[in-house]
Amino acid sequence: MNKVYPSAAEALKGVVADGQLIAVGGFGLCGIPEALIDALRDSGVKDLTVISNNAGVDGFGLGKLLETRQIKKMISSYVGENKEFERQYLAGELELEFTPQGTLAEKLRAGGAGIPAFFTKTGVGTIVAEGKEHREFNGETYIMEHALFPDVALIKADVADLSGNLRFHLTARNFNPAAATAGKICIVEVERVVATGDIAPDDVHLPGIYVHRIVHNPTPEKRIEKRTTRERKV
Repeated sequence: MNKVYPSAAEALKGVVADGQLIAVGGFGLCGIPEALIDALRDSGVKDLTVISNNAGVDGFGLGKLLETRQIKKMISSYVGENKEFERQYLAGELELEFTPQGTLAEKLRAGGAGIPAFFTKTGVGTIVAEGKEHREFNGETYIMEHALFPDVALIKADVADLSGNLRFHLTARNFNPAAATAGKICIVEVERVVATGDIAPDDVHLPGIYVHRIVHNPTPEKRIEKRTTRERKV
């Protein structure tokens, strides 16, 4: 089965809609599905709840969807690089569910595994634990967290074969596999597409059974989130 679509816009057609819960892979600007985010913006869908470790930066990544006010709520663990995010949140224009990073990853992993909830020590005694069930295990207090089941997952990988088997590139793997398995529909943006069978079984990071649609974007911008330099020693 060939799952490759001619464009990001075509891949989103008939899938995205107003009010959806959407998971987006990436960490900072590393491993984000740039073309799919642009296509989501251009689709005009609104009132989205977006699950992502962070919200990109001003004018790039998910920052573009914040500028167009298509996101009503973010479920994130870090928001420090986006001034528009900060402005909207402080002004009461954007809902935010702060989630510890490991808990966020486990919420997605649990969703992909069909586990509705789990207990963790992370957040006990803090604002994170307010309103959540507490339970004792082996003399320690844990709080219950609910899994996430996104309507759509938009992810980024390095290589896909025509059946949707994926390989990620180094740390760009980050939240992408967990988002993919949790999503009811998974759309992946890749830099290379190869024939089915060209990825060795031991090199498959995510089986194609989780992937519904593929978009080929061979030349992503891959913007650097925070460029730092130092003088070269001669």
